[in-house]
Amino acid sequence: MPARSKAQQQAAGAALSAKRGETARQELFGASKAMFDSMTEAELEDLAATPHHDLPDRVEDDDDS
Repeated sequence: MPARSKAQQQAAGAALSAKRGETARQELFGASKAMFDSMTEAELEDLAATPHHDLPDRVEDDDDS
């Protein structure tokens, strides 16, 4: 599943770094902290690996999903 925005891709990268032990979990906040708790390393890799050159900076949450 590709990231929908640059912010989501970057948050996934931060969470992935903490999952791998490269950064401290205490340094996470917001979406990256939630991603760390709820996603596997493989799911985070998919999001973090999304090329972000064509992504918008942010996407508003749509409650329709």
